Amino acid sequence: MSNTMRQKMADSIRFLATDMVQAAKSGHPGAPMGLADIAVVLSEHLSHNPKNPDWLNRDRLVFSGGHASGLIYSLYYLWGYGLEVEDLKNFRQLDSKTPGHPEYGHTEGIEITTGPLGQGVANAVGFSMASKYVGAQGNSETAAVIDHNVYVLCGDGDLEEGLSYEAASLAGHLKLDNLICIYDSNRITIEGSTDLSISEDIRGRFESQNWEVLEIDGHNFDEIDGAITEAKAATKPVMIIANTIIAKGAGELEGSHHSHGAPLGDDIIAAAKQAAGFDPEKKFFVPEDVLVRFRCAIEEGDVAERAWIHSLKTLPLMEQNEALDALQNPDFSRIQWPTFEKADATRGTNGVILNAIAKAIPGFIGGSADLSPSNKTELKNMGVFPKGKNIHFGIREHAMASITNAIALYGPLMPFSATFFVFSDYLKPAARIAALSGIQQFFVWTHDSIGVGEDGPTHQPIEHLSQFRALPNFYVWRPADGAENVVAWQQALEMKTSPSAFVCSRQTLPMLEEAKVGSARQGGYLLAEEADATYTLIASGSEVGLALEVQAKLAEKGTKANVVSVPCFDLFIEQNKAYMDSVIKPGTKTVAIEAARGMEWYKLADELINMDSFGASAPAGELFDKFGFSAEAIVSKI
Repeated sequence: MSNTMRQKMADSIRFLATDMVQAAKSGHPGAPMGLADIAVVLSEHLSHNPKNPDWLNRDRLVFSGGHASGLIYSLYYLWGYGLEVEDLKNFRQLDSKTPGHPEYGHTEGIEITTGPLGQGVANAVGFSMASKYVGAQGNSETAAVIDHNVYVLCGDGDLEEGLSYEAASLAGHLKLDNLICIYDSNRITIEGSTDLSISEDIRGRFESQNWEVLEIDGHNFDEIDGAITEAKAATKPVMIIANTIIAKGAGELEGSHHSHGAPLGDDIIAAAKQAAGFDPEKKFFVPEDVLVRFRCAIEEGDVAERAWIHSLKTLPLMEQNEALDALQNPDFSRIQWPTFEKADATRGTNGVILNAIAKAIPGFIGGSADLSPSNKTELKNMGVFPKGKNIHFGIREHAMASITNAIALYGPLMPFSATFFVFSDYLKPAARIAALSGIQQFFVWTHDSIGVGEDGPTHQPIEHLSQFRALPNFYVWRPADGAENVVAWQQALEMKTSPSAFVCSRQTLPMLEEAKVGSARQGGYLLAEEADATYTLIASGSEVGLALEVQAKLAEKGTKANVVSVPCFDLFIEQNKAYMDSVIKPGTKTVAIEAARGMEWYKLADELINMDSFGASAPAGELFDKFGFSAEAIVSKI
């Protein structure tokens, strides 16, 4: 394609984006204008099918700088993903297909929700890792089922976030050779020049992390094309440093930080259009020859997918196709769910369950942030990623969760990630994106309370249960024994559009009797019942056994109490009133017991026995006594 035509296509993107921001009276015009030239050339290399955005072997394109959504929606309109001009005109408006930042599941073709900076870089690493695992199952020495590339567009802000460093480090270690990061180096932030806050050697940083680094003029079409071509042939991940000018073509605002996050103004946009040979009076205008060239993506993508499907039916790939089919169609009936005959820590029972699932489900993979011996998350005799199921994320909690978000959205895989519960703080932004996007990721968080013991308050989660229970569309399971743990996983596997967290104990917990009313599948159930009870004791996890002790001691004093176990608060409060009343008997005084902050229990309880401080360093039993979580202390309070 001639560079003259490429320029016309790039200018069309620029003016669509600026018109969108101007119409909305808010948004970010600078980055789309600066990236337009790169977007045109990238369109020539990208293998995707607008007719089927879910084609497994498509290239993945991640926009880590989600604020540049004017560029994103312009491209998806031009490529033919179902957006119309009217959708562009409704940019950032209520119920439109074009929200301020791209949202997975909301706009056709968007691979993953981005906007919080750095997330997209880690997501791209996750897509690449997913492709390597699926490829290891389906590719042979002579033919490849999976051979696509993963592209991510990022900016200065993304690379300043520590998350991107974590993810890039792992990508380089794993030599992810289909990962191409294009860095929009315009040297501008909201506050001004990047000189205000960053002066490191980006090339040196990525080379030290085992990346190949290329540097180009981000407005030179031939250099862009050459760099992408070279990157596709690389044997390690590639960083393309594209030196660009923010708001390229915007006259007096070209190169200015004032173009980052505010409309340019009608006069500047009109002057820019006129300078580029466009009619300054026309808004949301795309020349016919430009639209035709972009819409070639529809036919080209359809042909590419058909050729791929045909290749799966050929003799060299028949066996690999069977492996791919097994990944894409998990049969949960094959899981041999364990039963437990003795007391154990729920981190232990959870580890047994993980292995049972992984043995039966080919796409069930995962790993820990360097804690698998403590988390009990090793998948025994199942190998190391990418050929095996155990992923060693290293001490990179935030990257781990962002990576597994992308692995979950890749297609045929079901990932889990694991760390100590207190370190969920490091990955909270990615957990939030999982909930917001409806991503079925499984979080395993062990060492769940002051029961951690001697490691002290830095390692003892106090407020964490409350913050994750407060997160919409996020289900926190805190099982009290192995049987509840099994039910938690059975339920979580069915919840296709929600993440689940399994919060497990370090210390051994007693086995429970069968439910009197309801089941753990409803999030909470009546575990122990006495006729004409005065109290209902509500607890989760390690405090359920304690509640049973309290019940027994109250009985010695002639006071009757019921005990309710609530392994999943989030699911329990979704139940109807009839069920809730059958479990928490009306007329009883309710007392919630939890060795954490637990303020959410006031939704169900009249009184709360909880932690109102941080923990301390001592054996777990001494800590429970010190902070009032002994049967005697609770009976006294009641």
